Amino acid sequence: MSAGDLFDDQPCEAVRRLRPGIVLLPGHARDEAVLTAVEAVIDAAPPQRMMTPGGRAMSVAMTNCGTWGWVSDRRGYRYTRCEPHSAQPWPPMPRRLKALAAEAAARAGFEGFEPDACLINVYDIGARMGLHQDRDERDFTQPIVSVSLGVPAVFLLGGERRKSPTEPVRLAHGDTLVFGGPARLMYHGVRPVKPGTHPRLDERRINLTFRRAR
Repeated sequence: MSAGDLFDDQPCEAVRRLRPGIVLLPGHARDEAVLTAVEAVIDAAPPQRMMTPGGRAMSVAMTNCGTWGWVSDRRGYRYTRCEPHSAQPWPPMPRRLKALAAEAAARAGFEGFEPDACLINVYDIGARMGLHQDRDERDFTQPIVSVSLGVPAVFLLGGERRKSPTEPVRLAHGDTLVFGGPARLMYHGVRPVKPGTHPRLDERRINLTFRRAR
């Protein structure tokens, strides 16, 4: 073994098992190539503030990449092949992002995850996400991989019911949360994003949610 082989200069990355089926990988996505890939998707399909079925504008702006994209309007929540405003297919999922999601899922114990949808949520300061379940997918044996970029935020881990107690988890730039198995249908949300800045994303938080939609 040479002297150079004695040093592993990879950044520290602990694995935190928060609950059965929920794993936090701090700093897993802290790679400039990830930001470059996300910015390319946003340029191709600019985020929009979608409407809820009840007619309210969502707090966050959204776009997608992959075969399927999650949308919301007065018709309800669903996956589509095309961006609603342009009627063009969603941008392909960048290879770096797909690999990132697969790596995170495998580290959390969910081997073979191949996402076909990536929802990109763009939070300005003060934006939030109410408690909800990710349940528009066909196969609940597949995990959800959630990546936080930019300004920190507080993620709320709930339970099987909307009124279940919540547990706050602070997420910083690059932190990746994986949930599946017994936690796949847990309620979760995001508290209003507090003021802050990121060197590349300014006063924004971007969340990537990778799913196997179909």
